[in-house]
Amino acid sequence: MDRRGFLAAFGAAVTTSVAGCQAPRPGGTTNGGGNATGGATTGGGTATGGTQTTGTGGAGGAPNSVDMVTQGSDYYFDPIGLFVEPGETISFVIDSGAHSSVAYASSLDTAETTRIPEGAEPWDSGVLSQQGASFDHTFQTPGTYDYFCLPHKTLGMVGRLVVGEPGGPAEGSMPPDGDVPASGAIVERGAISYDEFTG
Repeated sequence: MDRRGFLAAFGAAVTTSVAGCQAPRPGGTTNGGGNATGGATTGGGTATGGTQTTGTGGAGGAPNSVDMVTQGSDYYFDPIGLFVEPGETISFVIDSGAHSSVAYASSLDTAETTRIPEGAEPWDSGVLSQQGASFDHTFQTPGTYDYFCLPHKTLGMVGRLVVGEPGGPAEGSMPPDGDVPASGAIVERGAISYDEFTG
């Protein structure tokens, strides 16, 4: 079911402004494999389930990108909620500071619980520290994905993605380390910035 089908199923009227919120298709590379390939490994760590690279990106960068930000004593993903269609790639990009993007998947040593859809490929970018460094992951399985930054997890640096339609173990609750937007709001708006959510 695509985004509009989901909205129709819940009786929501799809207006021009909502349709305009749909996240555009990415223009970058995709990773169909699940193995770390190429790129630099900045800041240590091992990329799992994606591609780690360095380069430009971040604020106002590629479509379907999530900035990883340090601003004073705040550490966050921006947007904190993002909708994509199955098969699209998201680039997690260092805006400032040193961060990682890690799926809540108990199959990874760093997560105690699973908050991604059954059968979905987990990912762990490792810690990236160079401004503009990025990690790409392609999302194939529809559902709701919660993720965190390992160095700042206990400080509430968490995010949520909805791929195609909400579903899976993350639905109906918040991640154990912080709050994220509701999946329905992410589908309706396409992307929810950190400032909008916390404002």
